[in-house]
Amino acid sequence: MTLFSLNDRTARIIAALAFLCLCAAIVSPAQAQRRSGDLGLGGQIGEPSGITLKIYNPSSVSYDFLAAWDLDDFFFLNVHGTYERRVGNNPNVRFFFGPGGFIGFRDRPRDNDDDVVAGISGTFGISFWVEQFEIYARLTPRLSVVPDTDGDLGGGLGLRFYF
Repeated sequence: MTLFSLNDRTARIIAALAFLCLCAAIVSPAQAQRRSGDLGLGGQIGEPSGITLKIYNPSSVSYDFLAAWDLDDFFFLNVHGTYERRVGNNPNVRFFFGPGGFIGFRDRPRDNDDDVVAGISGTFGISFWVEQFEIYARLTPRLSVVPDTDGDLGGGLGLRFYF
């Protein structure tokens, strides 16, 4: 069972937005305002779309959460431990990557056919910081292990505000 699939149009949009973020980061003089333990809250559009929370730690692993749902009684939670590396000399542009896992639930009360899907995943992408905002583009390969073994690719474009 495939949770989400990344179509050609979505992949082109994500690639174009990531390229625009990278270009903006190269010419931007803004300095990122972030410290260990800061919380970032925002949203992501893509495959899946939802609410994102990040517990930021620049010197070790950061924790990245994504909660998504649809109007068909489906809930999805993705969790990753992420690491960052600078891209070039600009401190506002970062490459991130890390392992994680996911679980999804679909509740179908009429036909009594509930689904639970779980597995392992990874994530990688690029982020651009402007003051207290993080703009990112990511790809997330997933391998379902419950109820069947199935591969899938997700991703998205997101924005977080850091407190």
